[in-house]
Amino acid sequence: MFRGLSVYTGNAHPNFAKDICGHLEIPIGAVDVFKFANDNIFVQIKENAREHDVFIVQSLVGPSVSDAIMELLIMLDAFKRASAGRITAVMPYYAYGRSDKKDQPRVPITARLLADLIGVAGSDRFLTMDMHQMQIQGFFSIPGDELSARNLLVEYFRGIVEADPESVALVVPDLGYANAARRIAEDLKVPLVFMQKTHRDNSGRSEIVNVIGDIDKHRAIIIDDEIDTGTTILNSVQILQERGVNEIWVGCTHAILSNNAAERLANSGIEKLVTTDSVPLRPSARDTGKIEVLTVAPLFAEAIRRIHEGESVGALFNPPGLQLPLQVN
Repeated sequence: MFRGLSVYTGNAHPNFAKDICGHLEIPIGAVDVFKFANDNIFVQIKENAREHDVFIVQSLVGPSVSDAIMELLIMLDAFKRASAGRITAVMPYYAYGRSDKKDQPRVPITARLLADLIGVAGSDRFLTMDMHQMQIQGFFSIPGDELSARNLLVEYFRGIVEADPESVALVVPDLGYANAARRIAEDLKVPLVFMQKTHRDNSGRSEIVNVIGDIDKHRAIIIDDEIDTGTTILNSVQILQERGVNEIWVGCTHAILSNNAAERLANSGIEKLVTTDSVPLRPSARDTGKIEVLTVAPLFAEAIRRIHEGESVGALFNPPGLQLPLQVN
């Protein structure tokens, strides 16, 4: 049995880790994580962690994804050498999820490489949310759990749908999200429309090449796991508008919103972009007035508590599951 539950964080998304600790009613662990003048990352644990059940919360996001990854790896090594009882890498957002296969000649499978690095560095378990592809779970040689923001998004959009359920369609701009979207459509009791996209090059730009299903509604909810440059969503919005859809909502778990994606989405004519706090939003993105952020910190806190106490994490998503109130940050 472990001595106690301890939660620590790097510099990628510290406020999220503090929110988790607030729900667990424990203090955030004391650890120094900073860079020397030569750009090398230094980590020092400032308290005894021997035999503790340690959870390191670190979303693998910018402004420097590489720094976030290196902080996590070095922290894992530090706690392993400090004789922690068990170490769980808590990654609300898992980077390199799109590099999950060899879809071009002579390219790496970076999602697998990152999973190997996390295990070798000292992690005994991982905890994450809505990975870009389901098979990435199998890249890890250590056990882990994948949470989902699906129920929170369903609860939010249920209010939109119930105002006029016959006028709404759920639109999926990426077939990789098809299974999750199908469950959301079933929960909301709305028809499902797929948009098939393709990438012509490695610039991050995408193009909608086919629409599967009938767009015969005047309201639509576009749903995806993450939004990066926003090109796919913007293309989908344009197609919907051209076909007479005049009220468009967008939902996702991870709002990366690179460059000026937030501003472009805000100016596209959408009603709202609804996302979670799995990654930090730039202040300028919040200032658009078009983004609502649902907190998933209580969900992660409950999952951490269940892992610590040896309870089922999967039961969180089995009916009736964990009933979380919608909290907009």
